[in-house]
Amino acid sequence: MSAMRISTKGRYAVRVMLDLALYGRGEYVKAKQIAKRQGISEKYLEQIIAVLNRAGFVQSVRGAQGGYCLAGSPEDYTVGQILRLTEGSLSPAPCLEECGAEGGCARQSFCEAADVWKQLAEAVSGVVDHVTIADLVRKHRENMPDMDEGENE
Repeated sequence: MSAMRISTKGRYAVRVMLDLALYGRGEYVKAKQIAKRQGISEKYLEQIIAVLNRAGFVQSVRGAQGGYCLAGSPEDYTVGQILRLTEGSLSPAPCLEECGAEGGCARQSFCEAADVWKQLAEAVSGVVDHVTIADLVRKHRENMPDMDEGENE
């Protein structure tokens, strides 16, 4: 039995966005610095940033002073947005997606469990869609009050 899981790509994307919120603050952050702090290979990090960049979540500048920064403020991005971007659907059951599609799930009209899957999907969305990167920044600062966030090395 497999559980509903968030992939490393989704988890790392949230960490990248948090890192940019913590260390960017108007400056561009180098991929190498993010990779080192987050324990992510630079190659994998570049793939994740490319997805975030295409979606307009991050901006990039090339060159010696270049790097990455958030395109908006940390309040603008929810964990749900980032996970849907990297994971696709967060639906716990594939049939939920089929129910809305034309032709849909063949069991739709008499599926006893459909309401359970819908409630589970709503519960997950209710959490991830109400937590912003700004919330994670606050949580980080509560957990690491002595950390010097001015370090961008």
